[in-house]
Amino acid sequence: MTALLSVQSLGIRFGAVRAVNDVSFSAKPGEVLSIIGPNGAGKTTLFNMISGVYQPSQGRIRFDGADVTELLPHQLAERGLSRTFQNLQIFHQMTALENVMAGRHLMERRGILSDLFGLSTTRRHNRETKQAAEALLERVGLADIAHREAGGLSYGMLKRLEIARALACLPQLLLLDEPAAGCNPVETEEVEGLIAQIAHEGVGILLVEHDMKMVMRISSHIVVLDHGEKLAEGRPEEVRGNPRVLAAYLGVTEGEEETADALD
Repeated sequence: MTALLSVQSLGIRFGAVRAVNDVSFSAKPGEVLSIIGPNGAGKTTLFNMISGVYQPSQGRIRFDGADVTELLPHQLAERGLSRTFQNLQIFHQMTALENVMAGRHLMERRGILSDLFGLSTTRRHNRETKQAAEALLERVGLADIAHREAGGLSYGMLKRLEIARALACLPQLLLLDEPAAGCNPVETEEVEGLIAQIAHEGVGILLVEHDMKMVMRISSHIVVLDHGEKLAEGRPEEVRGNPRVLAAYLGVTEGEEETADALD
């Protein structure tokens, strides 16, 4: 299967600090590819380069066959690359439905005059956007709270709401930054099931997550970072038993007695 995303020798410097250096990997449609590593390994920085928040100092990014290295976040979103953030970016004074509708704005093609005068095209777009947002809330299991203010929802609901909003622009690739962070076990299971469902429907998933049990269950492929460089790559069972990965996570060296419990 042809790669949907190809990251080639990607790196970035902040002054004298090389935060990410010479990282390469590719992701396929319908695949859950997880990027893991100890704190400070460069995972979110890598996400920020792929999603256009940071401009790389070196390397190239290809998405859906095109070089997108220098594109801005909204341009990438228009091409089908969407993301969530480690810290929730929710409009707390808006309803759940309105939050998802806001995520669909790139799908709407209308002018300012149409909005000002409430023309039929605006009413039609609003109706279509509302229907699409309702369908997405149903998809993430939040249809029954569509008209509740987001500020009154549980943390796990807000995590699923942010995923619904990211799906509103119909992405081919969805970048999820710590989607289960702060969730209790039940909420984590709900998020995990949702991610698996989205991937099953053909959307590529790029995942950063500290919950290693979840990562090992859901991933088809894993890239391990340490100090900004790629330490290992492979299937979950390959990564879990890799001595270099254990050393990075547990501080052990080859030859020492250790188990992979921390990654199991």
